[in-house]
Amino acid sequence: MSEIITIRPLTAEAFAPYGDVLDATGDPDRIINAGLCGRYHDRAKLDFGDGRAGISVFSAEPRNLPLALDMVERHPDGSQAFLPMSLEPFLVVVAPDETGKPGRPVAFRTEPGQGVNYHRGIWHGVLAPLSSPGLFAVIDRIGEGANLEEHWFETPFLVQD
Repeated sequence: MSEIITIRPLTAEAFAPYGDVLDATGDPDRIINAGLCGRYHDRAKLDFGDGRAGISVFSAEPRNLPLALDMVERHPDGSQAFLPMSLEPFLVVVAPDETGKPGRPVAFRTEPGQGVNYHRGIWHGVLAPLSSPGLFAVIDRIGEGANLEEHWFETPFLVQD
């Protein structure tokens, strides 16, 4: 029988051990463009061991809830930011590291306009939009060598509302 993981709202405080929440909450840090634009400055810690930062576009199929979570992955050589190109929420799953293996996962649902930046080496689920179009700008490490570790759970977790 699968262990149940209940989805919670994504907040900067709850997500802090895993990465950064990217959004435009509160007052802007700066007003630019002749007073017509608020800049929410430096919202993510991009961290790459080598290589360079690259921007890619991902097109992911929507996922249905409840979701069987059978695998998480991490990127030891760089952080990875996901910025939705629509105002649709998506599912964010992360897990603490416990001596090189993922601990019990935690699930969050984004609000419209939120993205995330997974810190370097953080276990996380695959990209999981909850509706179409599933388009994301992704900022991550571009470079030589393997930058992916996967962990398959013996018994999948069940992620649900």
